[in-house]
Amino acid sequence: MRIVVVGAAGDIGQAACEELGGRHELIRVGRTRGDHTLDVADLAAVKAFYASVGPVDAVVSCAGDATFAALTDFDQDSFMVGLRQKVMGQINLVLAGLDVVSDGGSFTLTSGVLDRDPIRMGTNAATANGALAGFVKSAAIEMPRGLRVNVVSPGLLDTSVERYGPWFHGHKPVPAADVGLAYAKAVEGALTGQVFIVE
Repeated sequence: MRIVVVGAAGDIGQAACEELGGRHELIRVGRTRGDHTLDVADLAAVKAFYASVGPVDAVVSCAGDATFAALTDFDQDSFMVGLRQKVMGQINLVLAGLDVVSDGGSFTLTSGVLDRDPIRMGTNAATANGALAGFVKSAAIEMPRGLRVNVVSPGLLDTSVERYGPWFHGHKPVPAADVGLAYAKAVEGALTGQVFIVE
């Protein structure tokens, strides 16, 4: 398969690429580095990106920022970061890709543990994660041409502990290889409308 991986250079993206790269042609995409660069929050840029790469069989999105801050420090602009980047950025990849991904292909998005197991300062990310779960469950019943859409929802990766561990006290890290397997199930399997939890 020819697979676009957005956010390929991040810890989650690397786990997905490690699992899928041995069997498929990967087009690695990032905001600042990769085979292509892309701001997923810009729908016009997403459409232009798809036009430049041509037909693909699957899209994997491991992209999307959120603001980590105390609830009392948020205003609308800072809260919109997660909604614009992590939610709409990934939804843009689906909306713009409906006519690009081949028949029977798939979209795999990425959320995370915080809507199930919250931490202090994680409200923005938790809200984004919950929105993505709702999107894939609903969008799956309307996807054309046998297309599928799922979301992978991992806990804190073992490869991310050094940077993010102090925020996730009591959370058991998950092996990056297990996270990679969830992307394989989403891309190479047959399920749709699912949240693949990796804990």
